[in-house]
Amino acid sequence: MATLLGPRDIRSMAEALDLRPAKHWGQNFVVDAGTVRKIARLSGVGPGDHVLEVGPGFGSLTLALLETGADVTAVEIDPRLAAMLPDVAAAHAPDAAPRLAVIEADALRVSAADVEDARAARAGRSGGAAAAPRALVANLPYNVAVPVILTALEAFPGLERVLVMVQAEVADRIAAPPGSRTYGIPSVKVAWYGSARRAGNVGRAAFWPVPRVDSALVLIERRDPPATTARREDVFAVVDAAFAQRRKAMRGAVRSMAGSPEAGDRVLERAGVDPLARGETLDIAAFARLTEALHDFRVGG
Repeated sequence: MATLLGPRDIRSMAEALDLRPAKHWGQNFVVDAGTVRKIARLSGVGPGDHVLEVGPGFGSLTLALLETGADVTAVEIDPRLAAMLPDVAAAHAPDAAPRLAVIEADALRVSAADVEDARAARAGRSGGAAAAPRALVANLPYNVAVPVILTALEAFPGLERVLVMVQAEVADRIAAPPGSRTYGIPSVKVAWYGSARRAGNVGRAAFWPVPRVDSALVLIERRDPPATTARREDVFAVVDAAFAQRRKAMRGAVRSMAGSPEAGDRVLERAGVDPLARGETLDIAAFARLTEALHDFRVGG
């Protein structure tokens, strides 16, 4: 088993790097071994699996993921932490260290090719296909959580499970069902890719520095998108328009997209959507139908 990091280890490494947690990167580092082992267990990964980890920090969760026997590709935006991570793995999990590859980059700009290249380089090869990641595990700051999740689900179609630790309020928004108070754009867009649910809470004391907000785990399990001829980008544009004025009836939201109130009513009728319904009551399938109806109307009238 790996020797996991504790508060003293992380503070010592921070001092060695003269590193103060950066607010603009949302750096709150996990310092509780029980928490990272819980996350690794909930991720469902094991020997032979390839895990994409975003924001590994000092490597607390990285070590717990390596402990499962999985291969880990860690994406870290902070160059100091990215450079340190292989040494942390070598010191605390020497047998597992060869299964770790590190990419110094913004997670919003990492591609499948970047991951494949990093795995190949770590193995000392020049080329050759690496197994695509089947799971994403991350501790994400609230301001980039949803964009990182959506970007990863689109960029890595082989992802079967996404387990992220985020601010509790963000977790509620991601996992909210239609009609609930917190249902909104994140809920709908994530539902294009899979089903989301809260998977547990994380206490504030598990972090350094201690955040001022509560955190929670969200598990997203991949499923096929709605059966539709509409493109994902077009569906997402309709979702954005529907929530531009929250609590506005769909008749008003569709009117501007269709060109007139009468055209909007015809589009809604074709889609089987109540003109008086609000965006927060529609599921992803309804938004897909509405996008199809808008396209058909623009093409054929």
